[in-house]
Amino acid sequence: MATLVPPRLHVLLARDAHHAVIIRRGPSRRTAIIGWNRRSDEFKLGQWLSGRVYERRCDLSPDGGHLIYFAMNGRWKSRVKGAWTGISRAPYLKAVALYAKGDCWHGGGLFESSTEYWLNDGYGHQLLEDDRQLRRIDKYPWHESYGGECPGVYYVRLQRDGWAMRETTRDSSGNHLTVFEKQAGHHWLLRKKAHATTDRPVGRGVYYDTHELFNAKSGEAIEHSSWEWADVDDQWLLWAAEGCIYRGRLGVHGLHGVKQLYDSRPLQFERIRAPY
Repeated sequence: MATLVPPRLHVLLARDAHHAVIIRRGPSRRTAIIGWNRRSDEFKLGQWLSGRVYERRCDLSPDGGHLIYFAMNGRWKSRVKGAWTGISRAPYLKAVALYAKGDCWHGGGLFESSTEYWLNDGYGHQLLEDDRQLRRIDKYPWHESYGGECPGVYYVRLQRDGWAMRETTRDSSGNHLTVFEKQAGHHWLLRKKAHATTDRPVGRGVYYDTHELFNAKSGEAIEHSSWEWADVDDQWLLWAAEGCIYRGRLGVHGLHGVKQLYDSRPLQFERIRAPY
């Protein structure tokens, strides 16, 4: 009997606003974009894609207004050549700026401001649509560099957003493991363990994350391998596990006040038009 895999969730938090975007994958060839108002905890389904959105090559603008993403549907003879980078009005996918790519090398990008973005170009992007309200930055605006694939966008995004890279090593199976940390209050650190491996668990991709809470005062470490995404949001801890979004607080004695905010599991594919 096949293992039932819940939807996989990855979240992008706006740096200067209470907005967020959830990228929901599942089944593997279906991706939904969901908007999240972190102040009111209202969730809004944006659009679905019959294809893959590479969540680690995506970014949300600081004001939460635009999403840059890299996607692939394998229709290689189409206008976007089967794989493309788009910039849309979150939480939708209809592109206001659109680059055909034609393969899955590089792609996606990062926002330096709410109107300026860097394209993870490499080679092969072809501009199809442009938005005069947005400006592409040609010069690479960061010091760190991790290649053109997912870590090249994702690791830079993490460090830009307050994560400290602590070490890059290999796990017990010899696969790459990069550990990031962020202060979470009351002597607690949130550790994000970014795995890069072909020997992956069921339901995980080549790149996937697990998490750990570490008390810097007592040395206590609490593993949360089911958390596929987690971050600190003011005094709150947010995470995604088993297709759901949760919030809790970290106190002296650990995590408490845990609340499930959203369950994405019942969602079914539907065609939705963007309102622009």
